[in-house]
Amino acid sequence: MRLKIVQNFDGSFTLEPQVKETLFQLLTSEAFLKQICQNLQCEKVEFTELLFQPVPYSLATPKGMPAAFEKYHESDDYAIINVPPNFMFKAKIFNPSRLCVIYKKIK
Repeated sequence: MRLKIVQNFDGSFTLEPQVKETLFQLLTSEAFLKQICQNLQCEKVEFTELLFQPVPYSLATPKGMPAAFEKYHESDDYAIINVPPNFMFKAKIFNPSRLCVIYKKIK
């Protein structure tokens, strides 16, 4: 079994305004926010509207995310959540196949 080393990966993408609106409605629904709070054991979370496509692990991206988002990974005040596949399907997002979003924990 051979490993392929990825030197560069273009994680950029664009979402149509209607698709983005549908996705953001799902990500800010009361039930989903409550579920996140239960999992994170915090009182409240706030959607930052920051989203990114996970990228392959490399020397430049050791956390599997664009370098600009690593500060959120290292902070206890934020949580990075994988967008549920059913949300991707409901919003009609097929490319990229995975997205992550960032929530701020409100204490």
